[in-house]
Amino acid sequence: MAEPFKNQINAALLRTMASHLARVWPAFPEARFLTACLEGLDALELKERVTHVRAALEACLPNEFPTAVAILERSLAPAPEGEDLGGLRTGPEGLAGWPVWPMTDYVAVRGTGHPVRALAALREMTQRFSSEFAIRSFLDRDPEGTLRVVKTWVHDSSPHVRRLASEGTRPRLPWGLRLQRFVADPSPCLPILEALYRDPSEYVRRSVANHLNDISKDHPDLAVEIAGRWLKSGDAATRKLVSHALRGLVKAGFPPALTLLGFNGHHGIEASGFKLTPKTVALGRSVAFSCRLRNTATRRVRLAVDYRVHHVKADGRLTPKVFKGSVRSMEPGETIEVAFTHSLKRVTTRRYHAGRHRLELLVNGRMVAGADFRLTLPA
Repeated sequence: MAEPFKNQINAALLRTMASHLARVWPAFPEARFLTACLEGLDALELKERVTHVRAALEACLPNEFPTAVAILERSLAPAPEGEDLGGLRTGPEGLAGWPVWPMTDYVAVRGTGHPVRALAALREMTQRFSSEFAIRSFLDRDPEGTLRVVKTWVHDSSPHVRRLASEGTRPRLPWGLRLQRFVADPSPCLPILEALYRDPSEYVRRSVANHLNDISKDHPDLAVEIAGRWLKSGDAATRKLVSHALRGLVKAGFPPALTLLGFNGHHGIEASGFKLTPKTVALGRSVAFSCRLRNTATRRVRLAVDYRVHHVKADGRLTPKVFKGSVRSMEPGETIEVAFTHSLKRVTTRRYHAGRHRLELLVNGRMVAGADFRLTLPA
């Protein structure tokens, strides 16, 4: 199992963070900061560690926000050129990567009375670690004023800042504060997406796709309308963006999205011979499944072949999650076999429970076959 993200915020990182803060502000109380950070740290999860370190910063930095945030900015490493995320690491010249997250949280909490200065600091920090979570408190408090600043970032020379303009304004950013105003009405943010969907950076375009995917969950027709207009540009990068943006609607079998992306029917598809093995699987192993598909229609069809796993919860309920499979084309009368393997290894984003699960094969969002399996956990 991969190292939990929470362990990135550890004693060694905090000592380095304290050292750089003392380098730029000799009065910084290193020992007091480290004592506050390390007390109870091991018992905390990732976001709790961010909050814990932010509280220590509040206790150790000057009370005046403009003075305090200037110290944080001076501790930063030089902004990297380009979009290489591997370059966002702390080094002799300053802080970057994980230690900057609590600093952005400090800005979100202590900078509300100084929004212009706070947003300028987040613009700097996002070039060392994304400010996408921190900026949401400003968007929630003053959406109009914050958007006036954010919309200027679409022309910034840094791809990290341009990405923040899209990523930070997503209505349903995972792990982030949900922006209910934009869930209900995404129109204030659409000019940002229009400005960035053909950005030269794939890193930025990927964020635009995820933002449009967020919109599709509440306004599917609007998302398809926007995607259709963008596709008229005809370039491969935009087609890739749109395909990623509409992935949720494709998995759900939303007809306008399927039509736009060229998935042209499932009614003539017959499924047979569905097999799933093993029927009982231990946590950490995998299940394999396969099925024959036959095109009984008189035309060539293009299919999104995905699958849905119903995971059992602690209370016995089943909750579905759709996983991406493959895209297949079939001539009239053709029969193909599709086969996939689904891993049941521990991951940080899901808690497994023992019991009956169900796996279903989907063709253009429609369930065509399925079977149950039982998951067992170590004693």
